[in-house]
Amino acid sequence: MSNELIETKCAGTVKRQEGSNPRQSYEHQTDAMKCLSIINQYDDFSTLVVLPTGGGKTYTASSWLLTNAIDKGMKVLWLAHRQMLLDQAAESFQKYATAETMPNKTSFDFRIVSGASYHDNLINIAKTDDLLVLSKDSVGRNMNMLDNWLKGQQTLYLVVDEAHHAIAKTYRKVIDYVRESVPHVKIIGLTATPFRTADNEKGLLAKIFHDGVIDGKAIKNDVGIAYRIGLKDLIAKRILSKPTFDLKIENDDEICETLGLEALNKIQNFDQLPDDIVEKMAKSATRNKKIVDMYLKHKDEFGQTIVFVLNITHAIQLNKVFTDAGVKSAYVCSQITDRNTGVVISKKENEENIAKYKKGEIQVLINVNILTEGVDLPQTKTVILARPTVSMTLMTQMVGRALRGPAAGGTEDAYIVPVIDNWSNNCISWVSPESIFDGDNDFKDDTENKYKKYVRWIQIAKIEEFANILNSSIDTSALEALPFEERIPIGMYSFKYVDDRAGENEGIDHFCQVMVYDSTVDSYKTMLSELPELFKTYNVEDLNGLASVVDEMEQQCAESYFTDNMIPPYDQRDIINILKYYAYCGDVPTFYTFDDVMRERLDVTTIAKHIVDSDMGQRSKDIYLNSIWDEGDKNIIRLFFSREMFFRTQVDIEINKISRPDLYAKVGSNIDYATVEIESLPLYELGKHNPQLERDLREGAFAKSKNGKGEYVCAKCGRAEKTRRFFQVDHIVPINKGGKSVPENLQILCRSCNSRKSDNI
Repeated sequence: MSNELIETKCAGTVKRQEGSNPRQSYEHQTDAMKCLSIINQYDDFSTLVVLPTGGGKTYTASSWLLTNAIDKGMKVLWLAHRQMLLDQAAESFQKYATAETMPNKTSFDFRIVSGASYHDNLINIAKTDDLLVLSKDSVGRNMNMLDNWLKGQQTLYLVVDEAHHAIAKTYRKVIDYVRESVPHVKIIGLTATPFRTADNEKGLLAKIFHDGVIDGKAIKNDVGIAYRIGLKDLIAKRILSKPTFDLKIENDDEICETLGLEALNKIQNFDQLPDDIVEKMAKSATRNKKIVDMYLKHKDEFGQTIVFVLNITHAIQLNKVFTDAGVKSAYVCSQITDRNTGVVISKKENEENIAKYKKGEIQVLINVNILTEGVDLPQTKTVILARPTVSMTLMTQMVGRALRGPAAGGTEDAYIVPVIDNWSNNCISWVSPESIFDGDNDFKDDTENKYKKYVRWIQIAKIEEFANILNSSIDTSALEALPFEERIPIGMYSFKYVDDRAGENEGIDHFCQVMVYDSTVDSYKTMLSELPELFKTYNVEDLNGLASVVDEMEQQCAESYFTDNMIPPYDQRDIINILKYYAYCGDVPTFYTFDDVMRERLDVTTIAKHIVDSDMGQRSKDIYLNSIWDEGDKNIIRLFFSREMFFRTQVDIEINKISRPDLYAKVGSNIDYATVEIESLPLYELGKHNPQLERDLREGAFAKSKNGKGEYVCAKCGRAEKTRRFFQVDHIVPINKGGKSVPENLQILCRSCNSRKSDNI
């Protein structure tokens, strides 16, 4: 066996450099460090440092920790979700370990641990390590591997890089585990995208980071932010470049003739374009040529440029067009073997291309989902956005690649050049690069923009409904007979989760809006209240555990809380998204109410009534409806319906309800049918006639079955559980033996007892 020793760069001892810090801190970084020192007076705290992309989050935190933690003999645990962020953090500690930042200690030990082959393993963590830089997935699955390192520590500094990801259960499990192991934990979150400013919008992030600094004073359990500075402030200080948005690449080719519901959901909810559309955009010779032509035309002004593209296929295609035009270009992407092209992209190749770009040997660097977070390329003057996005976070990160200002070794001006594609459907909420500077990114919406945003989300949810009404093969009479106002949601659950499972989808943001109607509001409330017990029952802790049982859990929720005759109906995809969100962060989503003003502006019944009351002829009606449609976004009707045929069809239905009510009379209204008491019907049939009565009877049966501990109890075998999932509503005397659907004849049986009873009957 060979005794050869191989040098590794993922662990070792950092010896301090004599002299002062090689990098001069900017005013905002010094201010941030002062605020951290103020809150550091507490034995434990959890706070955020909010600096825009390019503001030096890693440098600020590492420099402060070298002085206030490492130099004082206290350990630091640095968590991140990407391997590149781990390397950057470790490098920052190594680079700025000087006599100025560490006056008392001459060296410290570090270790980088992740699933990457070039990083270390958890089993090698040494008690003497002062700095651990860990991927959250590696430690999240094996937290007990930290025990020896944590043992005996009285105080620990825990850093969460890109802290807007901290709502993930994996992060929170690590945070909780460390808190249980160490008496005093001081948590610092680093992010460019903090929680919203309104109290009701802070959500889960504010529950994690709840201490801050206001007017030079430390505040516990309130503000959550130690220091914050905006993009505009850093631009004014010339630390960030002044962005120019004057140039746009107009792609006139229609991307697709129409976007179906599945495609819209994929774009709006997952920030992913369908494969066929990506393929068309990637291989579009016209689109790619316009990108290269724009660069060639402004080559001198643009300087070194990063192009954000759709996928590896797009990167290869576009790189060829650039090189054929004589431009020195290359591409970088996540370490993968692309299943479509067979191209293998290694970490080494990425590093080589980035190094060449830094040296100026490459002028255009084409990027596939790798240079959005934590990469320092100050010479970048231009970004070309050839990849549309609905994510404000992703847009901020992409634009930030070109914003290193002259005071930070960058450029005075930056060029942000989006590709504007021709989409046939206008309802997609694409993020424009200019929008990240609106209100200094304080997440403030004026009323009109809020309406437009909400209506776009509602409209995506309604496309399938509108299309079904136009489809003569589908019976939508019950839906059409419903007052139109009741077909407009009363609110929505809006939330985002990140797929943090290892694999090619890791890090993908999923944006979800679950529309809630009068018919479903109570069902969702009940389901959400019982999610904790449901997850305990299935022994699901995170997205990895959910993957194998998500369909079964969705079916359980549908049977326990919803009925098939709800109008408008629930959508099983919404239940699945809620389950995934809960698996990701362990909390229920926030409910947003649509106010009456917005619902009134969408109700076409008023339009139909005006047409009938005015006794309009066809010509006058067309002129009137055209005038409403042509107003566009002004009255949000166009946003809501997206297609004029949908709008006109709904108006005609409402006109017919007013002028020809007989068309919407129940089938068979000319027949005198025999009658039966509604209570003699099975619950399922009863619900078709009176959904509210069915819900009341089911709720009453479950409520009646509870014991003193709040558990549901099987009336036959006595099995007790906190969740409904094990039980079904049963008629004590079966309907076919004269039993009634009345409270006194309903009981709760576990599934086994109910099955045996049915077999006996």
